[in-house]
Amino acid sequence: MAKPHSHLVLENYIGGTFVPCRSHIDSYDPSTGEVYCRVPDSGQEEVEAAVAAAKEAFPAWSQRSPEQRATVLNKLAELIQDNLEDLAQAESRDQGKTVTFARTVDIPRSAYNFRFFASSALHHLSECSQMDHMGCLNYTLRCPVGVAGLISPWNLPLYLLTWKIAPAIAAGNTVVAKPSEMTSVTAWMLCKLMEQAGVPPGVVNVVFGSGPRAGSALVSHPEVPLISFTGSTATARVITELSAPFCKKLSLELGGKNPALVFADADLDQCVETTVRSSFSNQGEICLCTSRIYVERSIYPEFLERFVAAARKWRTGDPSDGANNNGALISKEHLEKVRGFVALAKSEGGVVHCGEGVDELDLPERNAGGYFMAATVVTGVPDSSRVMQEEIFGPVTCVSPFDTEDEAVSRANGVRYGLGATVWSRDVGRVHRVARRVQAGLVWTNCWLVRDLNLPFGGMKHSGVGREGGRDSYHFFTEVKSVSIKH
Repeated sequence: MAKPHSHLVLENYIGGTFVPCRSHIDSYDPSTGEVYCRVPDSGQEEVEAAVAAAKEAFPAWSQRSPEQRATVLNKLAELIQDNLEDLAQAESRDQGKTVTFARTVDIPRSAYNFRFFASSALHHLSECSQMDHMGCLNYTLRCPVGVAGLISPWNLPLYLLTWKIAPAIAAGNTVVAKPSEMTSVTAWMLCKLMEQAGVPPGVVNVVFGSGPRAGSALVSHPEVPLISFTGSTATARVITELSAPFCKKLSLELGGKNPALVFADADLDQCVETTVRSSFSNQGEICLCTSRIYVERSIYPEFLERFVAAARKWRTGDPSDGANNNGALISKEHLEKVRGFVALAKSEGGVVHCGEGVDELDLPERNAGGYFMAATVVTGVPDSSRVMQEEIFGPVTCVSPFDTEDEAVSRANGVRYGLGATVWSRDVGRVHRVARRVQAGLVWTNCWLVRDLNLPFGGMKHSGVGREGGRDSYHFFTEVKSVSIKH
């Protein structure tokens, strides 16, 4: 174990300055199980200071033209791109994901988030209505709201933090952001680029710490009129309760229990390859990962055989090894939770075909204490089981046969979540029918995770409230004002 003084020690970023904190939280390297970083354990005092800085910066920032704000966002994108390798290495070490995934997905998308919202901010038009019969002209304005509270999760740390910061500041708001205390390093690195990019002091403030302390202080602050949160449904309930007395605007992007419906006419080569990726990418730690696969009975045996064979080839190990598809899960506690679901499946008569408890992981010595789990495929679990009802958020997926289209749709909809779904069929009529009937905010057919940032993103039921995307994020981060002029 490294000596405490050799750990990386993060500081809050408030009013354009790094501010040390009196107490800290240990952050672990998931691939070794060792503490490597100390994160501020912020509370009321630090959040107060950050909100005050954001409030002070709001008038000047909100009065800048969209073009002026876009220049700053584009510069931030450039700086992220220039520091891509350092950020990718840090993201991998902090979160456990492979360096390859961070290098090709997380960090490029973080830069693109700023570019996209820099551009989209220039293309929003207001509406104008003639009301001649009343001798009036009516038009709408969209005004920034004020200080935005942004709370981002640990699975895609910089990717999802920038997905919130970019539209918030592009629309003219100032922000107080709280990243997950388990993955704070790349947010801290982003703060170092702020001044260089020309972000005025106080426009972006980052307060590190736990949900119960820093998160609660931010969510219940009377001067923070809107909260954007990505994370668990359980935490969203707490946020909703804390926000209610202040009538805050909420955008909640929550969990998923995403089904794949595989019909007999599916292109199995493409389906198996994509569904392995959709089930196990980023250690299964993506809210959009497939965790229930329903397969038409006539092709079920072939699909299962091919899917298990492909899952066995999905390599798990040292995140810095480019040959590996998956790295480590985020924490020891999370690994135990995911393993608990596999044990529960077995106790209920389920069969584990590969992965946990079946295939041994061959890990380098330095990773022996890390939180690794192989891609795991389970069958024979009833839909009523917690394994089929609750979000596992790990490299585990369950496969089950169905007989009719109605049955497939009914079982896909038989959970409290409704974030994403995939449909595999060559029948165009069926694709449209099923896409309409499945209760999910995003439905992919014969593909997965094809994303255009203009499109609305979000879930139904317990998977969230509101949508994010080009127009949707702009609408969330602004208030509409109707102006009537008598002539």
